[in-house]
Amino acid sequence: MHRPSSHCCGAMMNFSKLRRAIAHEAARLMYFRQESEYFQAKNKAARQLCKGWVKPADLPSNTEIREAVQSFARLLEGESRLNALRDMRLTALRVMRLLSKFHPRLIGSVYTGHVRTGSDIDIHIFSDSIEVVLGCLDCEGLPYEVERKQVRKNGENATYTHVHLREAFDVELTIYRENLRSYGFKSSITGKRIEGATLPQLEDFLAEVYPDVQVEQELASMEVQGDPYRVFYSLLVPLENVKQHPKYHPEGDVLYHSLQVYDHACDAIPYDEEFLLAALLHDVGKGIDPKNHVDAGLEALDGFITDRTAWLIAHHMDTHKIIDGSIGARAHRRLRENESYDELILLGKCDRAGRVSGIETTTLEDALSYLQSLSD
Repeated sequence: MHRPSSHCCGAMMNFSKLRRAIAHEAARLMYFRQESEYFQAKNKAARQLCKGWVKPADLPSNTEIREAVQSFARLLEGESRLNALRDMRLTALRVMRLLSKFHPRLIGSVYTGHVRTGSDIDIHIFSDSIEVVLGCLDCEGLPYEVERKQVRKNGENATYTHVHLREAFDVELTIYRENLRSYGFKSSITGKRIEGATLPQLEDFLAEVYPDVQVEQELASMEVQGDPYRVFYSLLVPLENVKQHPKYHPEGDVLYHSLQVYDHACDAIPYDEEFLLAALLHDVGKGIDPKNHVDAGLEALDGFITDRTAWLIAHHMDTHKIIDGSIGARAHRRLRENESYDELILLGKCDRAGRVSGIETTTLEDALSYLQSLSD
């Protein structure tokens, strides 16, 4: 059966213009995270631009699409992209030092410089025991999630283990067996072997590319300041295993409740970071001391939240007394004198509304990413 040539896609567009147009549209799809793979992006772009069939040989290469993605990044992100790239490379260095026993290698866009908004830090590590790797992360106090992904490559099915860290930037660790340290991984873009940067190579690379940056001082500053969102994540994740009394909380665990409260708060005041943090974090103390969860939560969050967020959390239980009329007049008057009293009452209403079984909520990762975007 004869198929029409790609040149039938339109007389107005010659071959070179068509190829550039497909590359541009595929890059747009990938930059805005509508597609994550080059193959799907270029074929979807071709279908959108052409009603006819496009020969595979006429499609842009992965390299052409990657360069178009970078054009989007330079245009839309400007100088902030270069600053983010530097900070991502420093974060990679910090993580690789913590995991040096597993022979880490930095690969991907952070190493090559082809980052865009939402890029993560890709690091390969090598160990015959996933448990040993996770034990090391636990000792370092790094919150993580494990993902096992089935992938078909070269006609064979394989299972890859990824560990996602929440650092200042998202980090994806891919764990390979020790005997694969000398294996030649190939790029999906160029088809060439990926060497990656070992820890010593990354240290030399940073010294060469950023001669004016005091790397050790920057890393020390990162350690001192800490990442509050790492702290929030580590306090919230265990709440999934903290069950509540079904009479008062028919929805189930504390994390599910907290995400419901957060969603109601977002619907009410979507751009008030302090209020939204109070909604998400108001019950973190239940994973520490259920009998005195307010004080326990505030102690764990000390230094990572503002005074206003702390005040809202400190008094969120008082809102139930206000709503049912059981609070004393003097105590109520003191609360009304605070400029955030209206938000406190709203928090209490969100708290009561967030107790529904079976509804869909925002994921914890998406909630924290949104809050971090407000902070940034």
